Amino acid sequence: MKSKIIPIIAIFSVATILFSSCEDSTYREYEGNSPVYMAYDDLRAAIKAEQNVDLVNPGKIYYKDSYIFIVEELKGIHVYDNADPSSPLKKVFVSLPGVVDISISGYILYADSFVDLVILDVQNIDNIHEVGRVRDILPYTVPPVDNDLPMAYVDEEKGVVIEWEVKTIREKIHNDPYPWPVYYKGGIMFLDAANASGASSGVSGSGTGFGGSMARFGIKDKVLYIVDQSNLKVFDITNKTNPAKMGDFYPGWNIETMFLSGDNMFLGTTTGMVIYDISNPLVPKSRVFFNHARSCDPVIVDDTLAYVTLRSGTTCGGTVNCLDVVNIKDLSSPSLLATFSMTNPHGLGKNGDLLFICDGSAGLKIYDASDPKTIRNKLIY
Repeated sequence: MKSKIIPIIAIFSVATILFSSCEDSTYREYEGNSPVYMAYDDLRAAIKAEQNVDLVNPGKIYYKDSYIFIVEELKGIHVYDNADPSSPLKKVFVSLPGVVDISISGYILYADSFVDLVILDVQNIDNIHEVGRVRDILPYTVPPVDNDLPMAYVDEEKGVVIEWEVKTIREKIHNDPYPWPVYYKGGIMFLDAANASGASSGVSGSGTGFGGSMARFGIKDKVLYIVDQSNLKVFDITNKTNPAKMGDFYPGWNIETMFLSGDNMFLGTTTGMVIYDISNPLVPKSRVFFNHARSCDPVIVDDTLAYVTLRSGTTCGGTVNCLDVVNIKDLSSPSLLATFSMTNPHGLGKNGDLLFICDGSAGLKIYDASDPKTIRNKLIY
């Protein structure tokens, strides 16, 4: 799975520079990744519906009523009619540059588009359209690269970075007593109806949908939550097409995922699980922090148990690959109930007594979790 988008939090690295003239004291040349920009005006005019677009790099999955929304990372959203689960019907692809996360309240869909929060009306699947936008509210991010070459300096004034082009880069630098100019290495990684038939019944105007264990967007009542690496952003969506930002909360560093359950919010971090009281949705209150080994850790909750997967081989650090089952009956004092070794677990989900775990190269595993202490011995599929 490819890396996820990279926020511009400056990490500086050293490059070897070739000096050949007096000009070399102010310029440097190197082979690297040069940003390809999309102007902000173009970004905000890019939403359009398309047909016959294949899934290439699928990301988050969201379910609402009888529809499945699948994010094509940084590109847009695929919509499928799942009225017949044995044969999902491809309906439309909505081009939305920079999208990674989505959440739906009624028939209003909220999505990130690089620096903007975008609001779409999805009531009529055949006529999905923008009905609102909050500009410059999200952290500036750039796409990942698939090589070890350095990233050139990013000029945020030029627009958003939609891709990288490998070429010889010539950049002006400040004079320095040492022949070691610095450059951006891209920051810290976050982690990783022409073809349709039949009429669409549409998305209902009530309730919210269901995201997965990797979600960073969440909705409770009339409040939208968005989490990035170190901030929890809270929006009042009483007026669904015109969200009002209520403030930022600091739940800690390296926040990766969000799971809402009743009056509680569970945040997965690289070092543990943070639990927030959201009985007053606009004012989250910290309950407790449950520590675990350093690792990426999606979390889901079912009644009095939390299921946390920890995996290695990521930018989160750590060497642990396991499933932790945490007793959260007493939210003020979570305790580890059981732990089971895994191959390289990523997302997970639960339906009744069935626990589903995406275990990396080992594939999708389905367990009988009726007894959380014996999950290891009850692999169904």
